[in-house]
Amino acid sequence: MTLATTTTPQQQQAAAAPRYAREDFDALYAGSGDPWAFEGSWYETRKRRLLLASLPHERYASAFEPGCATGLLTADLAPRCGRLLASDGAERAVAATSARLAGQAHVACARLWLPDDWPPGRFDLVVLSEFVYYLAPEDIDRLASRARAALAPGGVVAACHWRHPIAGCALAGDAVHARLHGRLALGHAVALQDADFRLDVWTEGPATVAGRERRGGAI
Repeated sequence: MTLATTTTPQQQQAAAAPRYAREDFDALYAGSGDPWAFEGSWYETRKRRLLLASLPHERYASAFEPGCATGLLTADLAPRCGRLLASDGAERAVAATSARLAGQAHVACARLWLPDDWPPGRFDLVVLSEFVYYLAPEDIDRLASRARAALAPGGVVAACHWRHPIAGCALAGDAVHARLHGRLALGHAVALQDADFRLDVWTEGPATVAGRERRGGAI
């Protein structure tokens, strides 16, 4: 006799959640040095500029950018950071970022698979750009918890993601950011909803740049 079983929507979602491996992204880079066509895209350039402008501090002592891809955003972040760690799960992405940032001794590049390989240390800034939707929902929760635990006092978490559905991903950008918001439990400094992407910035410190400048505060 076989007993009938039922599953909750949450269990069904977890069962259908993607489990991407490093090899999946290595395969993408094997086919192209720029799998997402970042180079020369005004959409990508505009999005990076908006993200950079949304950061509430001019400079950060220590920053972490996982999912760096070919390092275009890394190169823009580097002048604003005392130390910057960029990582990706794909070996060729790490090599491309290392080449782009060659000669900048304050920038380190590493191959890390998140959330499992979260690096040691504390960060004033964590940038989560265009990769969190590749994680299963429970791994998004673990990523947010690790980011929160690694955040230095007054630190900032910025996230930017495509809002439309992506084949093979359990969640799109809006749902990813809602999940991050709940787990990070930080104050909202910026919330921007473009037609195509979602940009959110959370901070443990004061969310108002003008108010902080009047007090002479800096991170």
